[in-house]
Amino acid sequence: MSTVLSTAPLSPAERTARWHEAVNRTFVPLDVELLEHEPSPGSIVSHQLGPLRISTVQAGPQVVRRDRRLISRDSRETVILSLQNRGTALKEQDGRESRIAPGGFSLSDSSRPFSKRLADGFNFTSFQFPRDELRVRDEDLRAVTATSFPGNEGTAALLATYLSRTAREAGAFDHGVGGRVAATALDLLVLLIDERCGRLVPDAPEHAAASLVRVKEHVVRNLSDPGLSPSRIAEANFMSVRYVHKLFQLDGTTVGGWIRAQRLERCRRDLLRPRARDLGVAAIAHRWGFVSASHFSRAFRAAYGMAPRDWLATGGSEGRPTASEL
Repeated sequence: MSTVLSTAPLSPAERTARWHEAVNRTFVPLDVELLEHEPSPGSIVSHQLGPLRISTVQAGPQVVRRDRRLISRDSRETVILSLQNRGTALKEQDGRESRIAPGGFSLSDSSRPFSKRLADGFNFTSFQFPRDELRVRDEDLRAVTATSFPGNEGTAALLATYLSRTAREAGAFDHGVGGRVAATALDLLVLLIDERCGRLVPDAPEHAAASLVRVKEHVVRNLSDPGLSPSRIAEANFMSVRYVHKLFQLDGTTVGGWIRAQRLERCRRDLLRPRARDLGVAAIAHRWGFVSASHFSRAFRAAYGMAPRDWLATGGSEGRPTASEL
């Protein structure tokens, strides 16, 4: 269920007080300074997934600050990750000052003073959670606050992509699924911080879970490559082949089995599309990395209970239900 706070119905004169109230209700106590003579409308849409509170914030230029006075009034230890969607933020904490451009993100720790300046209209999505949910050392968290993480490189890119998708779909998750999604997001953040601080322990459970997400994302992006293999996956993700196999074993499957299942599912969907008859079965199979038509046909029949040509002819109406339909 979403919570929506908006100052749009109010007059410009009434917006300042209401916006300050909305920001403090959503986050920890903050001083808010609006930089417009007549404040633009602002809105905050929030969802709760287990310990993770996701809030998309849109408003006009402003500065938010948290000083020792506010910390003494409310000493909750909360970590806030802000993913910048539009506009640029200038973040300051722990002696660092960083510019956060669209697509990037940064961290703040509510137990110490920080500030954030947004000189223009902006949109960002925040992810906040209790400090004790983040299993990293205090000195490591302190080392990465107010750091600009680009959303297009390495583990930071994986985390940004995962968080963006989570924010888009947050309203559709039930309590159980939402809790698992939040746990994976925190595991990915732990992985990123430990990588940055040189404390990566690959066999730790939270690192294994986050690494599996990263590997699966890589596989999905490269399903069309017939040469996709455990060794290629390991090389692209800076892992050993043995560790890649171990990750999938922990998930109750194998590397080859998971790749095959993903390819078959995409072929199944494509065979139901209007242009499937024009493209043909062989072209669709090749598109998703199958080299041998006979191998594809056998694998498809084993998965869905009928040959791909019959599936195409009948629109799948006589096939077995897919795993997602059970």
